[in-house]
Amino acid sequence: MNFKKSQAALEFLTTYGWAFLVILIMIGTLAYFGILNPSKLLPNRCNFGSEFQCLDYQIGSSGFKLRIKNGVGEPIDVTAITLSAESSAAYSCSTPPTIPISSWKSGEIKDLTWASCSGGGLVAGEKAKVLITIRYNTVSSGSTYGKDVKGEVFSSVI
Repeated sequence: MNFKKSQAALEFLTTYGWAFLVILIMIGTLAYFGILNPSKLLPNRCNFGSEFQCLDYQIGSSGFKLRIKNGVGEPIDVTAITLSAESSAAYSCSTPPTIPISSWKSGEIKDLTWASCSGGGLVAGEKAKVLITIRYNTVSSGSTYGKDVKGEVFSSVI
């Protein structure tokens, strides 16, 4: 009589064990094919403060391009632009755009190009985030009152 109870308990646990195994195999398959990778599902974006409007961007495995518009409301002087990647590996470019940018008029659009870039863990075909810091001051206030604007570009690496 006790054997029938243990057989029922064993069949119950075996059924749940098979179901659990099937679920694990399905999750493993989804992870293998990249369906569970949320960065592939996120849209491309370019975010800056209200001071700059990002119009276009391109992250390449060997270069970086950015088209931005001055939205400060008055002419500015850009004294530095730095790039970095979200990964622990340093992202550096041997040929940055010409800095300083003097008397960048309000509403004017600039094309900035960095060439010969390496590091940062950027892999062609994958999505990556490049962090940008622009240091500027308004022409009327002079270099004494510098401001920093941080931005980011999240896009597929070409």
